[in-house]
Amino acid sequence: MTDREQLRDQIVRLTRDFVVAESTENRPDERRRCFQLVSNQLEEIPGIELRTLEKNGYESLLVFPRGLERPEILFCAHLDVVEHPESEHYRSEVRDGRIYGPGAGDMKGQLSVLVHLVQQLWREHPGLSIGLAVTSDEERGGEDGVRFLVEEAGLRAGVAVIPDGGSLTDVIVEEKGILHLRLEASGSAAHAARPWLGDNAAERLLDGVRRVHHELFEPLRPPRVDADDLATHWFPTCALTMLSCPNDSPNRIPETAEAVLDVRFLRPETAADWHGRISEVLGEGIECELLIGAEPTQLSPEPTFLRAVADVTGTEPRLVRACGGSDARFFHAAGIPVMLSRPRVGNLHGHDEWIEIESMLDY
Repeated sequence: MTDREQLRDQIVRLTRDFVVAESTENRPDERRRCFQLVSNQLEEIPGIELRTLEKNGYESLLVFPRGLERPEILFCAHLDVVEHPESEHYRSEVRDGRIYGPGAGDMKGQLSVLVHLVQQLWREHPGLSIGLAVTSDEERGGEDGVRFLVEEAGLRAGVAVIPDGGSLTDVIVEEKGILHLRLEASGSAAHAARPWLGDNAAERLLDGVRRVHHELFEPLRPPRVDADDLATHWFPTCALTMLSCPNDSPNRIPETAEAVLDVRFLRPETAADWHGRISEVLGEGIECELLIGAEPTQLSPEPTFLRAVADVTGTEPRLVRACGGSDARFFHAAGIPVMLSRPRVGNLHGHDEWIEIESMLDY
């Protein structure tokens, strides 16, 4: 067996072990189990210290050479994944050169690459000034993970490497801003057979969301959006991601209703700009609460990193802009340069999420 074949087997096996852990927001025991899988791989390396920190119930793991406070290079990953309604979705399958499963591409496959990488580097170069940070709340905004580590725990590094955006030869230089808004509409209850006696909060809420889309976002959407052409993705977007009302009866007009909007926006506009604009368009009777407000991020990849991409892949990297956001924004705000690219992935947050194995080895 060649070295590359052996590496392939190790990384595939570790990724599949990570994937079957249901490490979602609502399953703290599974998040801890996934952390334990990471620790099991690293705790026997001589001279390495594992430190667990916690904020609001979300753990983070720092793995550094003993006595090192500021690594020259910090590798960073998150082990949390989005919630799927059925437990049978938390499985792993290898086919067509890919690993399939929840979180395979976002980002348990990358986590397995980083765990293997730091293992090898520290064994070959004891005390090497690198570190690994693993968090468990990126999918809900990163406030209790990387933000906590950087802003409250004082985590610093010469450069951060986060394989959570772009692709193998696509290196991120700009990310959109993120706004998560909780909407709540109020009305008055009535029997559904006599709707004129009530004020339907669900309909009021949906009307407000439609106004937001029609007045604020549809005019900014370009005439052509190509799924494979990143250049056509660079415009503000708004997605309704959650919708509920407390009704437990099908024949009752709801007096309250809630929703969540996910908004992505561009420089030079700010989270406050969009929050105010959306609140105004929603109109009376709909409260608009800010859950997450993250400004757009600009990154400056290090030339050494870009040369490494070209040397390994044989392809000059593209510098691209990303619709999504990442924990890179917290490092960037602290003046820490970020290298943001990753192996080839697809169908993120879907039932058939995948990561390409050969690109994991190249990465």
